[in-house]
Amino acid sequence: METFIRAYIKSMRLYYSFITGIAGLIGISYYQYLAYSTEKHSLIFQPTSFTKLVVIMIILFFAWGINQIYNDYLGINEDRINAPERPMVTGELNPKYAILLSTLLMTCAILVTWFYLEPVAVIPLFAGIILNLIYEYAKGYGIWGNIIFGIMISICAVFGFLASGKTDASIISVGNILMILYLSLLNGLMTLYTYFKDYEGDKLAGKNTLIVKLGIERSKKLALFASFLPIFIFMIFYFGFEVWAYQLNNIFMELALIATGMQLWTGYLYYENPIGSKTYFSLSMNFRACACTESAIIAIFNPAFGVVLFLLSYFFIGFLFNFHVNVKG
Repeated sequence: METFIRAYIKSMRLYYSFITGIAGLIGISYYQYLAYSTEKHSLIFQPTSFTKLVVIMIILFFAWGINQIYNDYLGINEDRINAPERPMVTGELNPKYAILLSTLLMTCAILVTWFYLEPVAVIPLFAGIILNLIYEYAKGYGIWGNIIFGIMISICAVFGFLASGKTDASIISVGNILMILYLSLLNGLMTLYTYFKDYEGDKLAGKNTLIVKLGIERSKKLALFASFLPIFIFMIFYFGFEVWAYQLNNIFMELALIATGMQLWTGYLYYENPIGSKTYFSLSMNFRACACTESAIIAIFNPAFGVVLFLLSYFFIGFLFNFHVNVKG
């Protein structure tokens, strides 16, 4: 049992938890922003209790790891090449029991959401589970893998918002839809970089990811170009469309500047080292850039909280990643 639990936790790859967790916290922070600062919405949006916030964050931070088990199961053929020392590939983690445990945990999350949080939040929860299963196949069809993954993670923000309390139809707006699209871009870009480390295995297994389709030379140029997209698209959405009513405070500007530097550095790392061991270790900066950019967005609604999450994301992603230094695992 101890061996199984250890292998299960290792397979969860907990440094990924910040990807779903911080995305979800954007939704939570936006809800609290409306509840505390907008008189217009005070009768609808009520501050979320501390206990419920903790429960929502537990679901968000562990949702990725739990669903990662399904990914490992569905992608075991590629992993035999890309990551031959992963617990499920080596037999250390029993696939049948791992899937059973993940299903049990996700069922618990759904029941808690329905009976304790907000029933409507079950919709994005189910959508995330379904998209996670679709993603394993979609990534073999070029850019569709990035699109599905981006939408899947952005749905965490929707879950965080809906699970926080009562809402109404006013939340369906162009501004909120653009924010979801922006989060999809951030996470779709993040997963693009992860495909570099799996290039050889995906190619042999017939998985035509965007990197496999384009080839290494064109893909590394794409990585460098794409690293400018987060800041470029944000400026278009904010200053061009002018549908985001919130003001950009100084804390956000400072965090966004640092996060942009991290995005550009990530693009450079994959341009410089698209294959080899350094490609794998560049994942740490890749995940940090994504989570810290999202933390900067949170600073728009809650500057102090955004700073805390920015620092925690940078530190703990690196800390947890150090437990996964085996390139083949």
